[in-house]
Amino acid sequence: MKGVILAGGLGTRLNPITIVSNKHLLPVYNKPMIYYPIECLVNAQIHEILLITGGNNAGDFLRLLGNGEEFGLKQIHYAYQKGEGGIADALKLAEFFADGEKICVILGDNIIEKNIVSAAQDFEKQASGAMIMLKEAENQERFGVPAFKNNRIIKIEEKPKKPKSNFAVTGIYFYDNQVFDITSTLKPSSRGELEITDVNNEYLRRNQLEYRIIDGWWTDAGTFESLLKASSLVSKTGANKLS
Repeated sequence: MKGVILAGGLGTRLNPITIVSNKHLLPVYNKPMIYYPIECLVNAQIHEILLITGGNNAGDFLRLLGNGEEFGLKQIHYAYQKGEGGIADALKLAEFFADGEKICVILGDNIIEKNIVSAAQDFEKQASGAMIMLKEAENQERFGVPAFKNNRIIKIEEKPKKPKSNFAVTGIYFYDNQVFDITSTLKPSSRGELEITDVNNEYLRRNQLEYRIIDGWWTDAGTFESLLKASSLVSKTGANKLS
């Protein structure tokens, strides 16, 4: 299985500090934000990684990460997303890199306390389809939210005003090669973007979507509040621990 980190976008919710830097290069406690998703993938024994970025500061990733030797990687691959087409649009750039293999996709501002080793192993055994990682959250309206029936997901709603559950879809996803056929058929949402929730709902329609619950804490770092929360959590407990 290969890993894909999505680290594009303009990070406007963190203006003015993102005017001169990509959001994912900002510090979370004592490391650049982008280190955490890389470590998450490496801890899950995923050693082929594609980093997809965009904007005016893309070259800073290369200067910071190089070929990834610091993480025990032989090489990090890079791709550039033009414009603001959304998460699913950025994912299209990974098709050549995936080369028919399963992929683990993680958003560059997602940070977890422990690891996804068990979920990665389960997905390797899964014949086909997708798997998403969930976590209980207080501010579900910022994320995709699953609705359940008999412990099965029946629908995922993007940023709902009235969430149907206490869970949020985190920015960690596992996909088989069908994902690229799905992204090629998507139409922009009202936000003008290709939504990853539409990808997950299509897998759900095909009865091929599984889920796991993240162990330990999880947070994104895309707002001032969540960036502060992430730094505080990492300073107290660390992140991406092996169990």
